[in-house]
Amino acid sequence: MRLPLLAFILSAVLAALLTEPVKRLAAKFGAMAVPRDRDVHKAPIPRWGGIAMYGGFVITLGLTYLFIFFDRRHFPWTSHQLLQFSGVLLGATLVAVVGILDDKYELSAVWQSLGLVAAGVILIACGVRIEGITNPFAPAGDISAHNEYDPRSWMPFSKILGDIFTIVWVFLVAKTVDFMDGLDGLAAGISAISGATLALMAAQAGQYEVSVIAAALVGVCVGFLRHNYNPATIIMGTVGAQFIGFVLAAISIIGTFKIAATLSVALPILVLGVPIFDGVRVIAQRTLNRTPAYLPDRTSHLHHILINRGRSHKQAVWVIYLMAAALCAVAFVLFHITYR
Repeated sequence: MRLPLLAFILSAVLAALLTEPVKRLAAKFGAMAVPRDRDVHKAPIPRWGGIAMYGGFVITLGLTYLFIFFDRRHFPWTSHQLLQFSGVLLGATLVAVVGILDDKYELSAVWQSLGLVAAGVILIACGVRIEGITNPFAPAGDISAHNEYDPRSWMPFSKILGDIFTIVWVFLVAKTVDFMDGLDGLAAGISAISGATLALMAAQAGQYEVSVIAAALVGVCVGFLRHNYNPATIIMGTVGAQFIGFVLAAISIIGTFKIAATLSVALPILVLGVPIFDGVRVIAQRTLNRTPAYLPDRTSHLHHILINRGRSHKQAVWVIYLMAAALCAVAFVLFHITYR
């Protein structure tokens, strides 16, 4: 457990330290969020905060990768695990680059979508894919948390279907986290709660590569919150929100889709329940109202509803934190019961 803890501490420190120079960088290149009617800020604020998060994440995992590679005796990770590790880094890099460009030039939704699809393809090429789901009609007693691939309890996907589901999952999680980035500290806090839950599950299941990646993600979220909690002096922007969402999607595929057969779908949905529920609800509402789903507003999302009902900025954020923590607690208890 020492390696995930070290990854958390190092990434948190790096994200906190890198944010100040990133503020100056954003101001220099004009990557500033100018207040609009739907925004909570009254003055221009630097975007690009996700660069500091990405930097802390990549530096931490890069050092971890080298540490593991040159000390295989104490960290006997397989070549497949290291390949998956590399896939998360490469995919996260692509998502971050597209996000940086979007925060500067406001790319169309098509380019953002293509970036996320391409990142999903990178994951698949590196062996990270959804391979199947639990058979909900399996007879009682046939499902074992330690034997996901028992044909009586496991419904494997064909390669094409598995690849499609993987790309859709990556896209869904990345966009829903992006949707939640509407109040200071909201997306970073929810992602820290979700990532910590995934890290604990992975550590208990012996998936240490997943726990290290998740711990590093939690670290950058916590480190960035020092600058992003209300009143924020910088926002994470598209680069941060979609980068975080991508990594959460990737580690849930490597981890919770496989570590407990009876809950292979329920666990990641519970852990990421708040942003997923909010995103699905908003899309459904806009579809019924015949409004384009990609258009932002100031009334649809959960945080907007809480603000419009009289909650303060910080109250709304903490209500959603508690909702996310409650769902994550349920997920962890269910996982612990199944996997013990």
